[in-house]
Amino acid sequence: MVDTPSLTLVRRIKASPAKIYAALTSPEQLARWWRPDAGPVLKAEVDVRVGGRFRIVFRTQDGAEHSSRGEYREVVPNQRLVFTWESESHREQVSIVTIALRSIAEGTELTLTHAGFADTAERDEHRDGWNGAFDHLETLFKPTEYPNR
Repeated sequence: MVDTPSLTLVRRIKASPAKIYAALTSPEQLARWWRPDAGPVLKAEVDVRVGGRFRIVFRTQDGAEHSSRGEYREVVPNQRLVFTWESESHREQVSIVTIALRSIAEGTELTLTHAGFADTAERDEHRDGWNGAFDHLETLFKPTEYPNR
């Protein structure tokens, strides 16, 4: 077997695994965070079950549209998602994403492993994209401050 580049990211988020899982599996919530920068999510479609598919379309701030899709291989509510990953701009390349959720005192430890990249440049591009998206995910769970109340 050929060794291909992969990445692992770990985030600690101040929300329960159930809330994080809902944000990973609800089209309405995905549309609020699944993007690398401040550009909008244009479409979020999910069928969260083994064999079900997803498709996310977003526009980056530079005006480029990107689309990712895949098939769910493992679904364990509030704990784990495993799915294939295909970027419509790299249709020949299919990689695998695993997201594990673990309850911790502060909320949830989210561990993402994305394996099977064609090269390190593609891995680094996805690392930046995932980090940007997870920054947005974290903001869903930050308390809103009302200074004049």
